[in-house]
Amino acid sequence: MTVVSRHYVLAAGGTGGHLIPAFALAVELERRGHHVALITDERGTAIPGKPASLTAHVLPAGRLAGFNPLSWIGGLRAIWEGRAMALRLFESFEPSAVVGFGGYPAFPALLAATKAGLPTIIHEQNAVLGRVNRRLAGRVDAIATSFSWVDRLPDKHLGKTTLVGNPVRVEVLALRDKPFPTFTREAPFRILVTGGSQGARVLSEVVPDGLAMLPLALRSRLQVTQQCRPEDIDAVRKRYADHEIPAELSTYFEDMAGRLADTHLFIGRAGASTIAELTAVGRPAILIPLPIATDDHQAANVREIVTAGGARAIRQDRFSAAELAKQIQAMSLHPETLGNAAHGAWNCGYPKAASDLADLVESFGAAPLMDVIRMGGSEVRATTSEALARDGAQ
Repeated sequence: MTVVSRHYVLAAGGTGGHLIPAFALAVELERRGHHVALITDERGTAIPGKPASLTAHVLPAGRLAGFNPLSWIGGLRAIWEGRAMALRLFESFEPSAVVGFGGYPAFPALLAATKAGLPTIIHEQNAVLGRVNRRLAGRVDAIATSFSWVDRLPDKHLGKTTLVGNPVRVEVLALRDKPFPTFTREAPFRILVTGGSQGARVLSEVVPDGLAMLPLALRSRLQVTQQCRPEDIDAVRKRYADHEIPAELSTYFEDMAGRLADTHLFIGRAGASTIAELTAVGRPAILIPLPIATDDHQAANVREIVTAGGARAIRQDRFSAAELAKQIQAMSLHPETLGNAAHGAWNCGYPKAASDLADLVESFGAAPLMDVIRMGGSEVRATTSEALARDGAQ
């Protein structure tokens, strides 16, 4: 029996924005019979959602920040150490290609891949090419993007650029073909509020008061689910109680996909994974881009969904209770308006993102005859665990 299988290495920074699409690609590549390993940092090992079969390797990841060259010494040393460790991993794992998802841990891994002569692909989740991906864009073989227009992507690289979208979790993608939750003048009005991995203080301060300013016809039907920082949750709970608005609050929700399924309106930040999930499912949103995001990339992330009518964006310096109440009324006072916004968001989705990215990745690497596993023969290719064990023994 002959099975065609390849080995791939994914490299991503230690945040959900970088790792969620990496996890989604790993699931798709493994579904196709390939073996996958992950390179990340210490933070990345704690991000929920990592497939159980995906072995993570922690590499040093130095930063070259600031204008003082003396401060770069430690960063350069860490990058060099990470590159050396990645080269040792590649010697044992023998990947057909290395895929970077941005973030500092991806930098030494991609440098090692180019040194080893391996095919390289980078995936950009945001509508602005990230700093690490900008440094790598000229070196890699292919660039995959999540938006049709990406700022800071030089025209000279467009020939090797492919729009695939931003892969999302399987459980979220499963909601795409389900209808938008029933929303009538009498039905409950379910609002989901999140602000990133630990909530956002500005949302805790503004949203309860903004919802309290809604007309009684909307306010009396509210059912709110909100993610808060641990230090804010008691104060937020009191605000909702004072306004007599039912609200479920937590610092972390395990089943975010299930909560998104019942949501009529999302209020939150405009991170890449948030936009990808809203558009995959088709949920209207009021988005408040993080003002300190690198290169203001969250403001760029909202362009397509706002243009399509699927969301409204409020800059944080204009984000007040009165402005929020005004925008919610404009979107939801008439049931058909909210439904139209849901459809606009849905039209911006890329449901085949994981599959299309996997197709791109599979188009690089050794010919299939070089990847054959001869089952039961004397030339059996090492499995992921065997290769990693061998690497650890060196």
